[in-house]
Parts: sequence; structure tokens; C-alpha cells
Amino acid sequence: MNRQFFRKLSFITCIALLTVALGQPVLAAKKDQLQKDAAANQEKLDQAEAEADSIESEKGLAEEELAAAQEQLVNLIASVAILEGDIERKQQEISQAEADYEAAKKEEERQYNTMRARIKYMYENGTTSSTEYIDILFHAQSLADALNKAAYAEKLAEYDRNMLNKYIGAKEAVAERKTALEDDLSELEEVQADLEQSREDLDATIKEQQETIENFSAKLAAARSEAKAYQKKIEEDNAQIARIVAEEKEAARRKAEEEARKKKEAEEARKKASKEKETVKVEVSTENEEEKEEKQESRKSSESSGGGGGSSGGGKGSEIASYAQQFIGNPYVSGGTSLTDGCDCSGFTQSVYKHFGYSLPRRSDDQGQYGKAVDGMENAQPGDIFYYVGHVGIYIGNGYIVHASTPASGIKITAATYRSIASIRRIV
Repeated sequence: MNRQFFRKLSFITCIALLTVALGQPVLAAKKDQLQKDAAANQEKLDQAEAEADSIESEKGLAEEELAAAQEQLVNLIASVAILEGDIERKQQEISQAEADYEAAKKEEERQYNTMRARIKYMYENGTTSSTEYIDILFHAQSLADALNKAAYAEKLAEYDRNMLNKYIGAKEAVAERKTALEDDLSELEEVQADLEQSREDLDATIKEQQETIENFSAKLAAARSEAKAYQKKIEEDNAQIARIVAEEKEAARRKAEEEARKKKEAEEARKKASKEKETVKVEVSTENEEEKEEKQESRKSSESSGGGGGSSGGGKGSEIASYAQQFIGNPYVSGGTSLTDGCDCSGFTQSVYKHFGYSLPRRSDDQGQYGKAVDGMENAQPGDIFYYVGHVGIYIGNGYIVHASTPASGIKITAATYRSIASIRRIV
């Protein structure tokens, strides 16, 4: 009985020992597999997060471009509003000029008819140019009376001629003013067409950016969902190997303690070195103060000798304004930069300044932000750039600019206030 019992007990013990012996490699193998799975999932998670970051970065850039385009659109709408106001005022001035022309024309006709009626009366009563003075002599009561009547007739004829010439001149002046206003209106309408095209382009860009952002949002949501799935797998693997890596954590704890000890020793060494450095600073502080005083004295000496200060560039600006006026009457060519064969408004200013060694941007709105700002027209100097919405010119003084106006009028001089001034920029 006892022998059989011990035999059974020995068998059970062997089975238990065999189970333990076999279990250790199994756990080790499971740990290795879990670590491999966790590493693979971590790699996939990193890829998914990197892709999500890349998509988010691209989405951010697209949002910045969208915001910039929307801001540009707001500025463009404001520019169009200013330009529409200028066009409306110019149309009113043209209407007034047309009314003035009709009034001048009627006044000329009235004066002409009055003169004709007077001549007809004189002819019908025998006082034509050949007999007028004879008739005056025969009907005069005295020589003085004859002279007075002759002088009166001469003054009357001269008055008729002067008045007719006056009204003709007034009519022609109004016609010239109307033509000039129509040239200005043509220029404004051309700029308005360019701005409207820019507005359509911006609308298309904004729509495209919005669609791009929506596409990025969908991709970003998918990438983050994938990353979340990998993260969940990693958490599950880590939960399973938490018990297996307990010893590794303990080793890590000991390592941390060792690093803390080394860090403490390093901090103590740093404090010691810092204390020695402070001692050196005290020894050289006197020398540094003396050097500082010498530098201050040197700076004061330099300032008192006239160093610093700037030039307003007024003389150079006058030279630029004078040079620009040499090309008055030359043609306007859209996109051109030739001062003789043809140029547009920004090509004109760019080429004039290039002659003096200055490099200006090509587009008029960029020139309107170039150089230094001038506060108000009362502070403007010859050579300054006057920027209007979609147009630029060069100030020549006394309230006038020279600019490449339109294909109809070419390069000409115009009052600086003929349109709303957006900005004044000084280049020299």
C-alpha cells in the first residue's frame, strides 16, 4: 500500500516538475512574440501618426493660404469700392462738362445771331461797311458828333468780334476738359476690369482651397482612426507583458536611481565650478568697467563728430521727376517697359527709376507698398511714387504727376488729385 502510494506521489511530482520546466520556455516565447507584435504595431502606429501629422501640416498650409486669399479678397473688394466711387465722380464731372458744353454752344449761337441781326439791320438801313462812315459824316451835327458816332460803330463791331471769340474759346475749353475727363474714365474702367478679373481668380482659388481642406479633413480622420486602432493593439500587448517585464522595470528603477546619483554629483561639480567662475569675475570686474567707460567715451566722440543722420533725397527726386517728363507724349503699351516705344503705368515708373540705379517691383500694387510711406500730400516731394488703386505715377511738384495714362493719351501730366490717392511712397 505504502509502496503504491509513494509510486503515485513520485509520478505526480515528476509531472509537476515537467510542467514547470516546459512552462518557462513557453512564457519566454510568448513574451518574445508579444514584444515583436508590440514593436510591429508601434511601427505601424508611428507611420499612421506621421501620415496624420503630414496631412494636418498640409491642411494647415491650405488654411493659411485660404485665409491669405480671403484677406486679399477683402482688400480687393475695398479697392473696387474706391474705384467705383472714382468712376461715379468722373461720370458726374463728364455730365457736368457736357452740360457746360451745351450751354457754351448756345451762348456762342446767341452771340452769333445777335451779331448777324446787327449786321443785317445796318445793311438794310444803308450802313454797310462801305457806306457806314459816309452816312455818319452826313448825318452828324458836328465834327465831334461824327467822331463819336464813328468810334461807337467801331467799338460795337470790335465788341461783337471779342464776344464771339470769347464764347468760341469757352466752348473749346469745355470740350478739351470733357475729352480729358473721358481719358481719365477710360483709365479707371480699364483698372476696374483688371480688378474684377482678379476677383474672379481669387473666388476660384478660395473655392479650390476649401475643397482641398475638406479633402484633407477626411484623410486626417481616416489616418487618426487607423492610428487609434494600432494604439489599442499596443495597449493590449503591453497589458499582457506587464507581468513578464516586472524585473525589467525594477532594473530600470535601479538605473534611474544610479542616473539620479550621477546627476546629483554633476550638479555639485557644476556649482563648484560656478563658484570658482564668480571669483574670477570679481577679479576682472574693474577691468571690464574701465573698458566700458572707454567705449562710451569713444561713442560720444563719434556722435559729436557728426556721425549718423540721413538725406531726404530731395535733389535726386527732382532729377527723377525732370527725367520722367522727357517722355511726355510717348505711347502707352500694356505690359510695356520702354520709355520711348511704349510702357504701362508701372513699367514707366520702374524704367525711370532704373535709369537712376533703383530697382522697383513690376506691379503697381507692389510699388504702392515699396520704399517709405509719406504722410499726406502736403509732405510729398518731387520723385515720390503716387499710388492709386491699380495705377501709379511720379510726383513732379505743384500738385501734379507724370504717368503713363491710357492707350488713348499715352504719357502725360495730370493733377495728382484726379483720383483717390491710396498711398505715397518715397524711394530716394
